[in-house]
Amino acid sequence: MREPLKTQGDLKELLGTYYLGMAAKEKPIAWCTSVGPAELLRAFGYEVYFPENHGAMIGAKRPGAKNIPAASREGYSAEVCSYMTADIGAFLEGETPLQAYGFEGVPKPDLLVYNTSQCREVKEWFGFFARRFEAPLLGIHTPQNLDEITPELLAYLTKEWERLIEELERLSGRPLDRERFEEIASHSYAACKLWQEFLESNGRRPAPHTFFDHVILMAPVVVLRGTPQAVDFYRRLIDEVEAMPAPDVDERVRVYWDGMPIWGKNRHLSEFFQERAVSVVASTYGHSWTFDFEGGDPLPAMVRAYAEIFISRSESFKLEYLKEITRRFGADAVLFHDAKTCPHNTNTRFSLPGRLRKETGLPTLTFYGDLVDLRHFSEEEFALRMEALLEQLEGA
Repeated sequence: MREPLKTQGDLKELLGTYYLGMAAKEKPIAWCTSVGPAELLRAFGYEVYFPENHGAMIGAKRPGAKNIPAASREGYSAEVCSYMTADIGAFLEGETPLQAYGFEGVPKPDLLVYNTSQCREVKEWFGFFARRFEAPLLGIHTPQNLDEITPELLAYLTKEWERLIEELERLSGRPLDRERFEEIASHSYAACKLWQEFLESNGRRPAPHTFFDHVILMAPVVVLRGTPQAVDFYRRLIDEVEAMPAPDVDERVRVYWDGMPIWGKNRHLSEFFQERAVSVVASTYGHSWTFDFEGGDPLPAMVRAYAEIFISRSESFKLEYLKEITRRFGADAVLFHDAKTCPHNTNTRFSLPGRLRKETGLPTLTFYGDLVDLRHFSEEEFALRMEALLEQLEGA
């Protein structure tokens, strides 16, 4: 049995300090998408709040079934991003998991900034709150379905980022502090490198941790990206993993997870796989925060890194990526989560599982669920499909 990583216990205090600092309202607050320009916002002196993290918290605590209908009554389809509808619905219902940190509601934004590298939904999501709070809304409009990151694309995106900087300078009344920006970017890059090093340690057999650890331990690289606190956390985490003996587990099967987590079922799924000696060793989701900001000037590196994330790439790119990463982690099979309300991070709808199976010989399993809306996930159906896959692997 794998023992829980002790460093994970530091998260409660680390995230508590982050949220309590925001609650103190000593700095202006900017809302930012998870793959948005958090480093720039911190360089301009903002506390940075991530609504997607709030959506994940709602998903984990499971009030989404109540919150989503409230957003539907406001005119938001129950079939669009359930992070968005759960978050909007919770706001309309006057609820938030952040009450544990002294918030009566979500922190009031002085500014909202999005990047459509993930999806266009973030623009609509932030637009709702920009209207409600009468706050400025700014964005970077990154295209989707990218085969290559071309010089023409980078030139366009550089103009988008430069326009954003100009707007931030206008709103703040001061120019960007380039030295401060470089310092923050260096913290961000260090945390991302350490996070990737931690994830890569699962190349060992048996794996020292699993996807269900990753979705918890990734919090600092999302909400504290660009801070020394995130760097310190991941250094301690890697030190712990390097020092620990191999876990005393029978690892029958190693699988790769593609797609979003099912936040309200993470514990159930973790126990399900553990009971069957299956290790979920890696995921596209966890590796989405391994940004490479290396280089003297952080802006070009950041423009590229935020454009080339997996979710924004073409099916052909994703196929080659999955072939390489499943080989690297020694995966015996690939699980594809078809998330009802997240088409942008669902990779089952244009024959990718079949193409991957044909080119690698890896068995694949597509299962249906959602990141927040648990009405779309059946424990019984998942168990039946998974048991059939395990029988197939054992008979191979």
